[in-house]
Amino acid sequence: MKKSGTKILTLLVATIFSLYGCSGKNSDHAEGGAAEDASGQELASPLRTSEGKIGDVEVNIQYGSPSVRERVIWGGLEPYDEVWRTGANEATFVEFSDDVTVEGKELEAGKYSLFTIPRENGPWVVIFNSEWDLEHGHYQYKESNDVLRVEVEPQWEASSQESLSVTVEDEGIVVRWEKLKLPIQVN
Repeated sequence: MKKSGTKILTLLVATIFSLYGCSGKNSDHAEGGAAEDASGQELASPLRTSEGKIGDVEVNIQYGSPSVRERVIWGGLEPYDEVWRTGANEATFVEFSDDVTVEGKELEAGKYSLFTIPRENGPWVVIFNSEWDLEHGHYQYKESNDVLRVEVEPQWEASSQESLSVTVEDEGIVVRWEKLKLPIQVN
């Protein structure tokens, strides 16, 4: 009976995480527009993808896209000086078809989870980690699996973007959310 109770508790916890994610938002595995869960309710942080080329390198990104929803994001929902999964739900991942340089440092072709460490002042830390398939983002993050860490200067814009985007652009990968623009140079 004790073993059965433990299995039920484990299943219950796994179900809760899959429905609400670690940040209290519903998980989503659909791409594109307003996704819905099994009950037909719109999900808070839908799964998005971004694909493109930087030079001859094909880049694919997958991330959960939370919204601001009148919350304080930087220094609030996303604390300064702590690892952030750069999205919601599962860890954001980036895949490069060929070797690249990120902010002048070499990174081999492959698939990586993308983490950032927001800072109140100065450059942010951008992390490429070998464990790309993390169900619960930064809760499973291990610094020992970091492949590359670079510093990137954030840019603050006058207008606010409601939903997080992580896009492939000519200069590299660009993270936008609220008034943040974080351009990560990739060549």
